[in-house]
Amino acid sequence: MNEDDENKLPTDDNNQPLDSNQESQGFDDIQTSGHNFYENNENPESTITKVTGMYKDWFLDYASYVILERAVPAIEDGFKPVQRRIMHSMKELDDGRYNKVANIVGHTMQYHPHGDASIGDAMVQIGQKDLIIDMQGNWGNILTGDSAAASRYIEARISKLGHDILYSPKITDWGMSYDGRRAEPINLPVKFPLLLAQGAEGIAVGLSTKILPHNFNELIDSSIKILKGKPFTLYPDFITAGIADVTNYNDGLRGGRVRVRAKIAQLDKQTLVITQIPFSTNTVTLIESILKANEKGKIKIKKIEDNTAAEVEILIHLFPGVSPDKTIDALFAFTACETSIAPLGCVIENNKPLFIGVSEMLKISTHRTVDLLKSELEIQLEELQNKWHFSTLEKIFIREEMYIDFKLYSDKESLYTYMYHRFEEYRHLLVRDINDEDLQKLTQIPMIRITRFDSDKADDAIAKLEAEMEQVKHDLEHIIDFAIAFFAKLKEKYGKGRERQTELRIFDDIEATKVILRNTKLYVNREEGFIGTSLKKDEYLCDCSEIDDVIVFLRDGTMMITKVDAKTFVGKDIIHLAIFDRNDKRTIYNLIYRDGKSGPAYIKRFNVSGVTRDKAYDLTNGTAASQILYFSCNPNGEAEVITIILRQVGSIKKLKFDVDFASLAIKGRGSKGNIVSKYPIKKIELKEKGISTLLPRKIWFDDIVKKLNVDGRGELLGEFRPNDKLLIINQSGKLRTIIPELNSHFEDDMIVLEKWIPKKPISAIYFDGEKERYYVKRFIIEVENREETFISEHSGSNLEIVSTDYRPVAEVIFSKVKGVQKDPLTVDIEAFIAVKGLKAQGNQLTSDKVRQINMLEPLEYEVPEEVIPEELEVEGSTSVSDDDINLEDDGQITLSLD
Repeated sequence: MNEDDENKLPTDDNNQPLDSNQESQGFDDIQTSGHNFYENNENPESTITKVTGMYKDWFLDYASYVILERAVPAIEDGFKPVQRRIMHSMKELDDGRYNKVANIVGHTMQYHPHGDASIGDAMVQIGQKDLIIDMQGNWGNILTGDSAAASRYIEARISKLGHDILYSPKITDWGMSYDGRRAEPINLPVKFPLLLAQGAEGIAVGLSTKILPHNFNELIDSSIKILKGKPFTLYPDFITAGIADVTNYNDGLRGGRVRVRAKIAQLDKQTLVITQIPFSTNTVTLIESILKANEKGKIKIKKIEDNTAAEVEILIHLFPGVSPDKTIDALFAFTACETSIAPLGCVIENNKPLFIGVSEMLKISTHRTVDLLKSELEIQLEELQNKWHFSTLEKIFIREEMYIDFKLYSDKESLYTYMYHRFEEYRHLLVRDINDEDLQKLTQIPMIRITRFDSDKADDAIAKLEAEMEQVKHDLEHIIDFAIAFFAKLKEKYGKGRERQTELRIFDDIEATKVILRNTKLYVNREEGFIGTSLKKDEYLCDCSEIDDVIVFLRDGTMMITKVDAKTFVGKDIIHLAIFDRNDKRTIYNLIYRDGKSGPAYIKRFNVSGVTRDKAYDLTNGTAASQILYFSCNPNGEAEVITIILRQVGSIKKLKFDVDFASLAIKGRGSKGNIVSKYPIKKIELKEKGISTLLPRKIWFDDIVKKLNVDGRGELLGEFRPNDKLLIINQSGKLRTIIPELNSHFEDDMIVLEKWIPKKPISAIYFDGEKERYYVKRFIIEVENREETFISEHSGSNLEIVSTDYRPVAEVIFSKVKGVQKDPLTVDIEAFIAVKGLKAQGNQLTSDKVRQINMLEPLEYEVPEEVIPEELEVEGSTSVSDDDINLEDDGQITLSLD
């Protein structure tokens, strides 16, 4: 279209320009809310305006429709319209037998005008929640992501729970279907917090909702607490199980966050097994994310096997030498084994979106359930009263033989007048006034029924009705107790097998830099000042990853931290380069530098933390031509002894002397340092390697997150030096010693976790499945860092007790034999058996039948000197712990020493 075409006016059939009236008439079909095509056009002959008028209300109407009719559930019953229509159709088709889903979908199309595909998908989603639909056939697998079979092959009916909580036609509000031909429920009278049990997710126009599913039994318990006025808390529970950290759940409101992890265990040294997966994933997407991370080099795996059927089982095979613990953390950090879910509680109330937390949703649902139960009771009472009323009328009518005089009255009006007169004296016995409908029913009683009328049976029936009425009145007066009993009955009837599946646990934050696989090589050109992964012709420094940071020290006293890249210029004359750990407080740098070209030499010790990437930091006094004379990096705070040799200048008498870095306090990187010599230094030599001046590191075990930490959370395991190890013993009869790394993982059946003392014996009593006898053994671990089994490997063998006390004592309680109870046996294990090898069978405990074995208080024992840890003593040194090192606001490190 050219410019002339754009400015061309609308024409009639004869190609003549239309006047304004003609234009208006010609575009009536695209007007809305009084806005026509030329609404804002003062002179349509000169220009054409935008057609914004047409869309002024259309988009709002469309957005409202999507929000109210498609995407967001109603707070009243927890259903979206399509879900409500499906359940209503199933009730209309219900005859106790299964119906083809295709038939249900077809029937639902009478109420839902959006095609069979959307109805079928919605029905499968409801069915997979396994609450209100009883399924038959292949409905898909939420664990593997497999889709359901075609709707013509699968069948469904309303579950027993669905019958009990969804339907009550007498208290249902009805409206017309979209075509006006049928009545459909505006809301179903759901007497259970179904919305929170199933969860909901939808994306509308301008807003969305994501309500996470919650546990069936916990919802009922919380509803009862609401009715009793007690506090409660709600946390999500997922059908895929897994482990969830709900610390930041925020009651399901906007801004909340739930972290969900797969359940990963170590099957053996080279195999990991995933038995539960995070919500919102399936085995296919999970495996794809693992393979993708492997391709990118973030983890290193040999192969994956997916054995998932009714339960999840994904085997991850590792290469020899790959750490299982580190791989587990890497899976959480780089794959879908850990996902973060952002809940957003949005529902429809009074035809408006309402952002609300799950606690408030449950309160609304609970109180609505009370109202529904009350309405049902009121209707039931009214029906009972009407039944009692007519039964009493019938009894009086037959007893007083009112039917005999019917032949005297030829028309209905006179007959009714006679009957009203006859019943006048009995009005005080009735619960309400008599009406024409009552009289019509009396006149239609068959004569055979009158002749066979039994007054005693009628009295019994009326008495039974009165008892029922009294019970209903009692329930109405105590409606809260009635509702509590209703919820308790639901739990008793349907709660079994619906226990919590997702384990709630606080997660530790995994640092990606500590668990990523370092499969990229880092190179350095010290003279030209370049570092990077592409400098393959230059000096190889170490393995690294793409997310690592590198710390660089230059001869002129400049320090910089930069990210690993293909090639980066950091400065010439590099003296030290290493992967940088921002949270490392134990690495201490020892430094001697010359101030300026001919100034004095200064000595300092410092830690690096709290720095800005790609910013140059001056470690000297800032004088031009300063130079580093001596530098060492000490990962555990070692302080070496050096020999300084001075140049012969003037009358210097002492040209050679030793300096012990242990005599210096650790200060901030920006400190000036202490003067080591005012005279020129010729040479500096290492005289003696350093010993750590940091106190042993205290390590705690947090049983909630199953992790080690240095933050004081959980149980203190002890103070650890670089060579100290942890002892781990599992209920399966396996043990191992490990270096106490903070990213270590621990099995659920771990029963002993403590600092390992090599000379300290381990005592155990176990049942040998092959010989069917109990054995006692004592042993010392001879091989470190290797998992070993110390009980019989027979499938029937099991560990009874294990102790790391020096002199443990056990009590053996025997089973009765022919009614005779043998006295308990007390066993001093140290006296019972000597220390033998780990693989030794041990001594038989007893030949009698054992009922129980208990541990008693150990005997007193003096610990040998060779197993008492030696305290760290360095003459003339200053011992510094991690807690003594403080990070100041300006990024400097200071000490808090007494």
